[in-house]
Amino acid sequence: MARKDLDVPSEDVVEKAKNDVAVRRSPFARIALFIRQVIGELKKVVTPTRRELLSYTGVVLVFVVIMMALVTGLDSLFGLAVGYVFGNGPTGS
Repeated sequence: MARKDLDVPSEDVVEKAKNDVAVRRSPFARIALFIRQVIGELKKVVTPTRRELLSYTGVVLVFVVIMMALVTGLDSLFGLAVGYVFGNGPTGS
């Protein structure tokens, strides 16, 4: 039988969790806390430089073109296969 290794949290983590449960916030306080956290996270966002933006855009466009070619090729291949299966011959469109 396999032995279970449990990650036991430290005492300070357990104490903080108990305190958080003990201190119930009102719905408005929770909303305000959420808004403060969102603003804090948005301050961490870094705007890409013009060069990075153009590079990322180019990569995305190349990827989209490759995927379009792949889907078009598969569609044509399956169209030919369906034509052979149902007796219409190779009538790929």
